[in-house]
Amino acid sequence: MRTLDWAVLGITLLSIVLYGLYKSKGTSSLKGYLLADRKMRWFTVALAIMATQASAVTFTSTPGQAYTDGMRFVQFYFGLPIAMVILSITAVPIFHKLGVYTAYEYLEHRFDAKTRTLTSFIFLVQRGLGVGISIYAPSLVLAVMFGWDIRITSSIIGGLVIIYTTTGGVKAVNWTDVQQMLIILFGMTAAFVVTILLLPNGVGLVDALRVAGGLGKLNAVDFSFDFENRYNFWSGLIGGLFVALAYFGTDQSQVQRYLTGASITQSRLGLLFNGLAKVPMQFFILLLGAMVFAFYQFERPPLFFNPVELEKVKTGAYSEQFKAVEQQYAAATERKQAAVKDYLIAKDTGDEGQVESAKNRLNAASQEAETIRSQGIEIIKANDPGADSNDTNYIFLSFVMRYLPAGLVGLVFACIFAASMSSTSGELSALATCSVVDVYRRHVRRGKEEKHYVGVSRGAMALWGVYAVFFAQYASRLGSLVEAVNILGSLFYGTMLAIFLIAFYVKWIGGTATFWSAIVGEAVVLCCFFFTGIPWL
Repeated sequence: MRTLDWAVLGITLLSIVLYGLYKSKGTSSLKGYLLADRKMRWFTVALAIMATQASAVTFTSTPGQAYTDGMRFVQFYFGLPIAMVILSITAVPIFHKLGVYTAYEYLEHRFDAKTRTLTSFIFLVQRGLGVGISIYAPSLVLAVMFGWDIRITSSIIGGLVIIYTTTGGVKAVNWTDVQQMLIILFGMTAAFVVTILLLPNGVGLVDALRVAGGLGKLNAVDFSFDFENRYNFWSGLIGGLFVALAYFGTDQSQVQRYLTGASITQSRLGLLFNGLAKVPMQFFILLLGAMVFAFYQFERPPLFFNPVELEKVKTGAYSEQFKAVEQQYAAATERKQAAVKDYLIAKDTGDEGQVESAKNRLNAASQEAETIRSQGIEIIKANDPGADSNDTNYIFLSFVMRYLPAGLVGLVFACIFAASMSSTSGELSALATCSVVDVYRRHVRRGKEEKHYVGVSRGAMALWGVYAVFFAQYASRLGSLVEAVNILGSLFYGTMLAIFLIAFYVKWIGGTATFWSAIVGEAVVLCCFFFTGIPWL
């Protein structure tokens, strides 16, 4: 990166921390520290919810996913708006009227202490491991792109978050989430505009959409009812609905965001706005990836986007073989570029037969290039059997560093840091709140003065932050455990959602029955995971 980029990145990160510290003034009570005194307006609640949900992976991997697989991933969120309506009707008024600090506190009102403790424990295990990945995933990508040690990137992200979350609590978290979300939206919009401007002379947005559509990247909606298809309208509507209900209704990292609302109405409006805005936001990010794909139909892309693995193979024993494949890939790319131009000319004529013929030639040329690229990836794996052969996470950032102008590169990387910080801060505040309210105050030290619990909350926030940084720095050494962390949501969210659905809708079932049903249900889930071939990712 250039000097201007470093300046933009540094100023942005510093402003986030200072803004968080400024907004946290006057935070001294437990309600102020953990719930921002319940004074947040709906727009603050909404942006805090969106920022906590939108991790750095959203802005690094999602454009790359559109590049490789098209825009069908957007269907995963089709059930989310319905979930927001359901939660606005059920969870929000119940939580507000009881004045709870955590979602699990409500379970003791509805059931008993053991059900509350069980659900809290499940959350702490799942989210406790997940917060490490929230730092690890972007730290790894940024470390590769910058050429830094992952300990540096993870320490920067974690250290900055610890400063303002520990000092200001949830009030600082929510206000910095708002600032971070605005930075992210501005940065990604600027990147989209510049991507269109970088297209060759005579090629505009409409032409880019035609090319992306002709090569199957604008496949946003698929109404086919196919159990083998992970992303279609029905899986997004039904599966996405239950995932959203579990995440926004039972996960304290999200529940805490709307518990800070000044009233039931403010919390409801925050959730409903998230329901309205989330799908368009994901669509836009995927469309950005599709436009990067369209750009690379006129420019030769690298055979592999991960610069570290690329350098390894070029300096390794397979360098000559890889060089030969690169030359083949360059020739195939030129043939594909010619096919793209023919396709656009055919589209301008409006002759359906000519368009279909040109489209077939374009897809054949694209398939040829992909086949050669696959050969190159096999050489990378042969050179280093432990190499990461999936470069999806690096596609967008590679494009940013190679083509975007000075200043904007720094802003995009600031977006990545901001996204990681916003999701991490939300998780840290939720973990600290659950640890103090549901465990420490409930079972360890009851009846202490409020000042004591505020101090313990600050300590819990800092300890969870240090743990997250430590986990991120050593996650690469844990091998398959990293993959296991990624499936924790599917292993535990079902049990948590079932407990809350019974609490909300099945009033005749009591705490003991719910507790043991949750134990048995979770045991069945774990048995299926360990002893069957059911996919969990």
